[in-house]
Amino acid sequence: MSTMPPPFAVPRTLETSSPLHAPAPHESGLKHASGEALYVDDLPSPPGTLVGHIIASPHAHARLVRHDAARARALPGVHAVLFAEDIPGENDIGPVIHDEPLLAEGEVHCVGQAVALVLAESAALCREAARRVELEYEVLPALLSIREAVAANAFLSEPHTIRRGEPEAALATAPVRIEGECMTGAQDHFYLETQAALAVLEEDGALRIWSSTQHPSEVQAKVAEVMGLGRHQVVVEVPRMGGGFGGKETQAAPFAALAALGATRTRRPVKVWLNRDQDMVQTGKRHPFWTRFEAGFSEDGHLLGLKAELISDGGWSNDLSRAILDRALFHMDNAYFLPNVQVTGRVARTNFASNTAFRGFGGPQGMYVVEEVLNRGAERLGLDPAELRRRNFYREAPAHRTHYEQPVEGNRLPRIHAELMASSEYTRRRAEIDQFNASSRWTKRGIGYQPVKFGISFTTSFLNQAGALAVIYADGSVQLNHGGTEMGQGLHTKMRAVCAHELGVSIDRVRVMNTATDKVPNTSATAASSGSDLNGQAVKAACETLRERLRPIAARLLQVERGEAEGLAFASGQVFYPARPQRSVSFAEVTQAAYLAQVSLSATGYYRTPDISYDRVAGRGKPFHYFAFGAAVVEVEISSLTGEHRVRRVDILHDVGNSLVPSIDRGQVEGGFVQGLGWLTNEEVLFDEKGRLLTHSPDTYKIPALGDVPEEFRVALLQHAPQEDTIHGSKAVGEPPFMLAIGVVTALRHAIAAFAPPRTEVHLASPATPEAILRAVEAARATPR
Repeated sequence: MSTMPPPFAVPRTLETSSPLHAPAPHESGLKHASGEALYVDDLPSPPGTLVGHIIASPHAHARLVRHDAARARALPGVHAVLFAEDIPGENDIGPVIHDEPLLAEGEVHCVGQAVALVLAESAALCREAARRVELEYEVLPALLSIREAVAANAFLSEPHTIRRGEPEAALATAPVRIEGECMTGAQDHFYLETQAALAVLEEDGALRIWSSTQHPSEVQAKVAEVMGLGRHQVVVEVPRMGGGFGGKETQAAPFAALAALGATRTRRPVKVWLNRDQDMVQTGKRHPFWTRFEAGFSEDGHLLGLKAELISDGGWSNDLSRAILDRALFHMDNAYFLPNVQVTGRVARTNFASNTAFRGFGGPQGMYVVEEVLNRGAERLGLDPAELRRRNFYREAPAHRTHYEQPVEGNRLPRIHAELMASSEYTRRRAEIDQFNASSRWTKRGIGYQPVKFGISFTTSFLNQAGALAVIYADGSVQLNHGGTEMGQGLHTKMRAVCAHELGVSIDRVRVMNTATDKVPNTSATAASSGSDLNGQAVKAACETLRERLRPIAARLLQVERGEAEGLAFASGQVFYPARPQRSVSFAEVTQAAYLAQVSLSATGYYRTPDISYDRVAGRGKPFHYFAFGAAVVEVEISSLTGEHRVRRVDILHDVGNSLVPSIDRGQVEGGFVQGLGWLTNEEVLFDEKGRLLTHSPDTYKIPALGDVPEEFRVALLQHAPQEDTIHGSKAVGEPPFMLAIGVVTALRHAIAAFAPPRTEVHLASPATPEAILRAVEAARATPR
């Protein structure tokens, strides 16, 4: 006899009620605003916690002749001063190639390289002890630019070439030829939370580490190697990050390893935390790129041939530089079909901090080159750059394959172009701007159209995998663990929505736990815009397993036939049969019954991206699962008296597929664009003649502020555009919008060109600081009429 409680009426809307594809607040938004959100440095310090302080090299290149820490160790409250010889395992934290020691041995290769670690009772005592450590250096010659490295044949990689067609022949016969070079600069990640790690020694020499990292499994692996341990003896947990942008993908590992080394040697908890100046000096930046190119156009603006050589500044060690260069080469085409092309890239070795991942991962640097080529071509031909771009879009076969022969499937570039040109009133506004410029002597305006096609997947194929662990308690509440990390981008918000949707429960019944290597092992970094794609599928798989386990239990409670169990719906905290919605049982009742029936209420999920491969030697393959598309129309105004500019209006239409949480995706589009604006206009990284960073704090390094945000910022997500074979039809959104900001450069060139005769090529440096704009205006004015 059934003990099921009396059924109650269930609204027919239950079947479609879901938190997916609907706006929602960020799951930590209120905690961010109130200060309740806990980061690594906010966690209560265990009793006896010591401060770890890094003694860094003051030289760009030098031989470490002698070190003596006796005077420092004699200070009361100083527990240890550690050097390379104190490392019990492997003195290396290189993520791919083992070429980066944790603590310098023999030589130092950049200003800021870690030489020693001081462990003391307070930060002030650490600084005093550091002053007493005696270090003797023999200064050696340093390479402080890409050009110097090229001249010295100093490289971190062999050339990588991708070629199609006959670019030499196309260039030789092209009616219009352009030759030149361009530079794109570095960019500091400037995350709000600087690098931080807390290490606690546990039983049997095991370590538990709280780290501000995008890649907890890599931190686990590097700490284990440094300490001579198995990975099973190291647990890494990430509460949340105050920003990452790629800067905590690999470069969080050394600080966690130093904390672990200190904790093991002193048998006390150790925290390593960098202040802003230390962080900016000791960590790598976005890779600067130097590119030389030749391009040929037809008279009607079609790009016939292109040859380009890209040299990136890797800094003194490899880090992820080779993969970043590869992505730059993959994105040299951006939105355009290149019939005859050869692009070659190589990583230069300089005496700067090893440069690393940054939002876009080389894509922005590669795209900038082809956009420079198209801008110069439009100026030479006297064409509207927006129209020239449209003429070169990927289109139907045979003009649908990238230069590495991956088909551009689901091409939304023409649709986005048509919709955005109409909604932004581009044609009318460009004519009005030209009229304004004709009557304004000192102030000019410009407008630019920027399309983006960005490949989604890790180009290192094995990284395209993810895991999840879902746990349901007998009361129907859920804990969700997944391998992605939360850095403010809203990944946990999306994963919570996926989990709630799959189990049919409300959002408040799902708690996303801290990312930890003892819950989900062997994870990939939260990077490459793949956090939602990979982890979302893993979360879905885990929840589907649990849902299927619960079906027979729910069928018994609802007294439906066994064959009808497959048709049961889970929605709004209820389980019911759609044909008879008047009868339901709560999700909590089902889970309680499952517990009593000895049914497991935890499950793992796993996902790997299918069909990803690339032949590096042949320069052919399918490195990306799909492409994300978008476009922006940007309007600017410049002053020829000061070189200052302001962004008057931005219209964006971006393709995020069927967005998991539209409010989160919109925020990513806005933030990505503004960060790209900073890279291209006001974030200038400067070093002195000895390789010392000059822009090492907010007073000398300027990220975009409120006044730099467009006065009118109109962002729309492309509607009715689901993506096949992704988590609920969504698309990645983290990186692609960054490159929409290249439209600012096109708009600035339009404004600058108003000071010159028609068909004048504008020469605008990057970043387009006021000084760079003034120089470009002066050059435009000096052009003979």
